[in-house]
Amino acid sequence: MAWNKSTEGHWRQTISYRLRERNKKEYENISELVQLHNRLFEQSEALKSENVQLTLQTEKLRQENTRLLSHGGGGGGGDVGGGGSNIIVQALEQKLYKLQEELTDLHRRKGENAQQLVELNQCLQERDKLMATKDNKLAEYESELLLLREDLAAKEAVAADTLAINQMLRDEYQTLNLAFNALEDKYRRAQDENRELIDRWMAQKAKDAERLNLENDSALKKRQMMLEEQLKEAAKEPKQVTIDDKFACSPPICLTAVLPAKAYLSFDAHDGEVNSVCFSPQGKLLATGGGDRKLKLWDIAHSVVEARGLLMGSNAGVTAIDFDAEESLILGASNDFASRVWTVIDHRLRHTLTGHSGKVMAARFLSESAKVVTGSHDRTLKIWDLRSRACVRTIFAGSSCNDLVPSDSAATTIISGHFDKKIRFWDTRTEQSANEVPLQGKITSLSLSKDGFYLLTCVRDDSLKILDLRKNQVIHTFTGDGFHVGADYTRATFSPDATYVAVGSGDGSVYIWNVNNGKLEKTLREHTACVVAAAWNPSGKSLVTCDRGKKVIAWSDF
Repeated sequence: MAWNKSTEGHWRQTISYRLRERNKKEYENISELVQLHNRLFEQSEALKSENVQLTLQTEKLRQENTRLLSHGGGGGGGDVGGGGSNIIVQALEQKLYKLQEELTDLHRRKGENAQQLVELNQCLQERDKLMATKDNKLAEYESELLLLREDLAAKEAVAADTLAINQMLRDEYQTLNLAFNALEDKYRRAQDENRELIDRWMAQKAKDAERLNLENDSALKKRQMMLEEQLKEAAKEPKQVTIDDKFACSPPICLTAVLPAKAYLSFDAHDGEVNSVCFSPQGKLLATGGGDRKLKLWDIAHSVVEARGLLMGSNAGVTAIDFDAEESLILGASNDFASRVWTVIDHRLRHTLTGHSGKVMAARFLSESAKVVTGSHDRTLKIWDLRSRACVRTIFAGSSCNDLVPSDSAATTIISGHFDKKIRFWDTRTEQSANEVPLQGKITSLSLSKDGFYLLTCVRDDSLKILDLRKNQVIHTFTGDGFHVGADYTRATFSPDATYVAVGSGDGSVYIWNVNNGKLEKTLREHTACVVAAAWNPSGKSLVTCDRGKKVIAWSDF
């Protein structure tokens, strides 16, 4: 408040000083006019009095002239008297003429002075008007100053309130900062505990895997002993060998695939969603991978579901499955950034392939069982050598890989489908992409025909497309009313004879198209959840599909 009083006294002195200066300046501007006006007025009065005197004197001279004229004429004066009178008259006339000229000049000067007086009066009136205008402005400025003082007082009150609120917020911030630091310390401790728990859990899982391997070894030894005994007994009996026995382990030949019409088997394969299904090359075993981190083997050849094995070791959901050509190994990709290889006969975990930094969405055996190729969300493809248990090549694809297939028996070319809507072809003998084909949506799956000429792709624009690999062109596109690709990893499949293509839809339906005429042959409705994968039996006699609701359904024409 002391500051306000000192401020108020200061501006009062300032205004008073400015008013005095203004009056002084205005007075200086018109003081000369006022003095000139006074001098002119005095001069005018002097001229008026002089004019009166001259008028009186003129009148006297006229009277005297008249008297002299009358006196000269009446007396008939002499020459001397007449001559003297004439001289006097002439002198008086000259004096009268001069006085008249002076009077005329005085009248002229009086008019000029009057005109100057009028102009000065007008100037004085303008000055008065200007003074009145400035007085009005001064009054307005004073009222505005009063309003500004009131506004300043209000602003000072608001500033005081704001300072109080700011102080309160600062105190709250300090309190919250302390609480945040405490929570951050607690979070760090929880992270450390979590890491310790994960390490302990991984150690326990390693022990469990080792124990499981020991149990599998024991079971394998028992089976081998039983097999040896059976072989010894069988060796004692003669057996006729036919030429067909040479082909007992060869894949079945499919001349014509059946068109599935109804479900003949339905069972819950996993505790959660089923991500992948795959038949063994001979079609005797069905492998399923689920979100429960398990890979299971089934026998459904006799229209009865029989569990043939449980493969453990994955730390996250299994996303893709593949058998090698000899059916001795099975490969599984997982969401835990790794892929694993088990032996089919004893279900033992043989290899764990780690090196990706994202989910592994695709995994395939190459031409020889000793090599594997995997594709991941980390935008890379990796080729692994199982003999050295190491990654022998990393391919940087530039986009997340969702599926891949080797294009020929020699595996010189790998075809991969990506989230950037492109199919890429990689020559394993070089370091760069050999070619790429752009499509209109994300690629969710790839399936190669048996002859290796045609590639089936599932695309997120709700369509299936077939590419002729000899031309790298799309030759067929399949769409249908109600068909919707329900996931980024929906798998479509060729029938063994490449006559049909099958895929699951987001509404739980299974769509089957005829490749030759593009006609939608069947829509199978049995699932109640999104169907994410389909696999055809190599014999062409049945189709298996799986969904997110842990169901696996087998379809056929009987």
